[in-house]
Amino acid sequence: MADFLDPMRLFPSDRETRRIAADLFGAIEDLPIVSPHGHTDPRWFAEDPAFGDAASLFLTPDHYVLRMLRSQGITYQALGVPSLSGEGPIAAPREAWRTFCAHYTLFDGTPSQLWINHALHWGFGIEERLSASNADAVFDAIGARLKDDDMRPRAILDKAKVEVIATTEFALDPLSHHATIADAGLAERVRTTYRPDDVTDPDHPDFLANLTRLAEMTGCDTHAWDGLIEAHRVRRAMFRRFGATATDHGVISAHTVDLAADDKQKLLSRLVNGVPEPGDKALFRAQMLTEMAGLAVEDGMVMQIHAGSFRNTDRTLFETYGANMGADIPLPINPVRDLAALLDKYGNAEGFRLIFFSLDESNLSREVAPMAGYWPCLMIGPPWWFHDSPRGIARYLDAVVETAGFANLAGFNDDTRALLSIPARHDVWRRCVAAFLAGMVARHLLSKATAQEVAVWLATDAARAAYRLD
Repeated sequence: MADFLDPMRLFPSDRETRRIAADLFGAIEDLPIVSPHGHTDPRWFAEDPAFGDAASLFLTPDHYVLRMLRSQGITYQALGVPSLSGEGPIAAPREAWRTFCAHYTLFDGTPSQLWINHALHWGFGIEERLSASNADAVFDAIGARLKDDDMRPRAILDKAKVEVIATTEFALDPLSHHATIADAGLAERVRTTYRPDDVTDPDHPDFLANLTRLAEMTGCDTHAWDGLIEAHRVRRAMFRRFGATATDHGVISAHTVDLAADDKQKLLSRLVNGVPEPGDKALFRAQMLTEMAGLAVEDGMVMQIHAGSFRNTDRTLFETYGANMGADIPLPINPVRDLAALLDKYGNAEGFRLIFFSLDESNLSREVAPMAGYWPCLMIGPPWWFHDSPRGIARYLDAVVETAGFANLAGFNDDTRALLSIPARHDVWRRCVAAFLAGMVARHLLSKATAQEVAVWLATDAARAAYRLD
């Protein structure tokens, strides 16, 4: 297996530091997984269905994989991805898998290959590199294994030692799957997260219709500012019934404002009447972030902001296949200026917690770490999306630890839609943490005993504490 998935992967190259890293990793390798933020399908845990085939498990739902293949001119039709309309021929799962395997060298050096190789070995005992020559044999082996009961979603959680996992649902989600999960006695293990982007982002194509639906669901007047905020209050309470301890907000920037009450109502009225002024949509998003912070102060839910992604940059792809299909690109943000209004109003509020994720690596050491090193409410989310990678994790730890320390980090969350990538991603994080700490021990900046305590903190305890899961 060493040629396929070397047990010493990601550890430092010099012998002594490598030995320290291996020792540190050995003590955290088998700790339970705490997965407090992600995008797995709650239906999996409600209905516990068998997965279908290799392509539907590893290929069609994975935008990391799709975007790389598309970069080489391979169409989504050839990868078996259906369009929103359902029109047009698409490749059958086996044929799509053959295309993927024939181009597997595209993933050399990427975290996707680490995750996929780990999942292939962990779930299916496969120890050979994917290629055109073994595509059919691997497809059949995976298909046969997926018929076993221990490869159903709930059993996978058990095998991976997942202590708790949080899915993410939009404000208008009926939470029917989570009701089934609760009836099965799994509500503390499989939780939801409140993501209100469908009713806080005026650029959403169904924004106005969604406000109407929110009013119907809550009995609140969502065309009145106070009624709109009350509707969020009602929905947040419903999400907490199904285990939610956190909210999540995906924004281009983290810009926040604190408008006067009259100005809030005027802004909302212009939007719902279809006569927005230039800048109104961004202003509404900015004010809603501040409002969500105020509600978090009230109800104790942890607020997550994921900032710095320009989403759906390929309009044709978005219109044909929908969102989250690989065309999202990082862009610069300015957390100090962006969060000023929110922190001025709520930064010193008792019990408020904000976990900030940035896709703009340039601000980690310059802004995010100094901010977290001062504000009691602010914690730094782990490296995210394009930077959830071995070198991304190394850059992240280098950028934030000296200023923010370890206590102001929110640990790790895998932020994935792919269930089998969860143990793989946590394995990479733990190996990279062990490598980073081993370097500190080798340079006599930490004792090995202290490094071991920090490793446990970053592997599990930080996420439990950050998301108030204890």
